[in-house]
Amino acid sequence: MIITELLAILSISAASGFRLALPLLLIGLLSGDRLWSNVPLLSHISPRVVLGVLVGWTVMELMLSKERPLRRLFPTVQLLFSPFVGAITGIALARTMDLEGGLIVWVVGILGGLLALVMQLVQLGWFYRVRTPPLWIIFLQDFLCICLVLFAFDAPRQGGVIALLLLWLALRTSSMWRRWYLEQVPPAQRRSPRRFKQDPD
Repeated sequence: MIITELLAILSISAASGFRLALPLLLIGLLSGDRLWSNVPLLSHISPRVVLGVLVGWTVMELMLSKERPLRRLFPTVQLLFSPFVGAITGIALARTMDLEGGLIVWVVGILGGLLALVMQLVQLGWFYRVRTPPLWIIFLQDFLCICLVLFAFDAPRQGGVIALLLLWLALRTSSMWRRWYLEQVPPAQRRSPRRFKQDPD
């Protein structure tokens, strides 16, 4: 059913909203002999080169992101590249599930990129609100990323439901932030809330 495939794509795209290289690395490892043959752009590069780059990038994401001076650098880099990675992971999974077709590929790519971008925007907002995020939150991101990729391959319905729940939490969070922001100013001045803002961003 197309619903199952769509839920799997949502799951792996949401994973790309947490980490960039890790979902791509897991796609290759879980694809057996095909490796990254279904992944756009990566399929034209030598698998050894792709493996080396993704392993190195994954190690940086998993290790260096735990260092206090770099905890705010990584989310910014991930924000820039998350739409691109979300799009190609979604397209790769669609091809793995034999969902070929020009329109379907474009829709899947756009959907995956947007979901990954939304996830990254909310995380970046939290990082700037908390200033220095606790270490357990970063470990939770790693855990969710791995689980969502594995669910995309082995339990797409569960992975898709988790991705939709995360999207709902992200939208609720953004709505709460907007309400909090507007409540700081008089109703007549809410068109320019920054002029009367009291609390820091």
